[in-house]
Amino acid sequence: MSNFPIFDVAGSALAAQSVRLNTIASNLANVDSVGSTPEGAYRPLEPIFETAPLRGQDGMVGVQVQGVEPTDRPAIKRYEPGHPMADAEGYIYAPDVDPVAQMVNLISASRGYQANVEVINSTRELALATLMIGR
Repeated sequence: MSNFPIFDVAGSALAAQSVRLNTIASNLANVDSVGSTPEGAYRPLEPIFETAPLRGQDGMVGVQVQGVEPTDRPAIKRYEPGHPMADAEGYIYAPDVDPVAQMVNLISASRGYQANVEVINSTRELALATLMIGR
């Protein structure tokens, strides 16, 4: 909690975007993983955000991560009988991760994070300039 609630709001957004960046990185890291069953395949993750009141700031809200949930998209079934993880019928199961969509989300999360850093920097500069007015 600070005397400038904008720091708390922007800080909560930074934390949320950081979680978003980490889930995207996990999804991209597992894009080529496979499993021998649909249940054994990696399931892409998505963070769930919600508004949350800021401690000590009446009426002010920020954002918080409610949780990180796997998506309900089914695994992609591919016929590769020579693969060591293929089931008895010759199928392997890959996660339904679209790398292009993940990269778009990555850019969006990165820019959101960057924008909140700029909010913090601008607020700090304005506060310092305000303190210098009396000099």
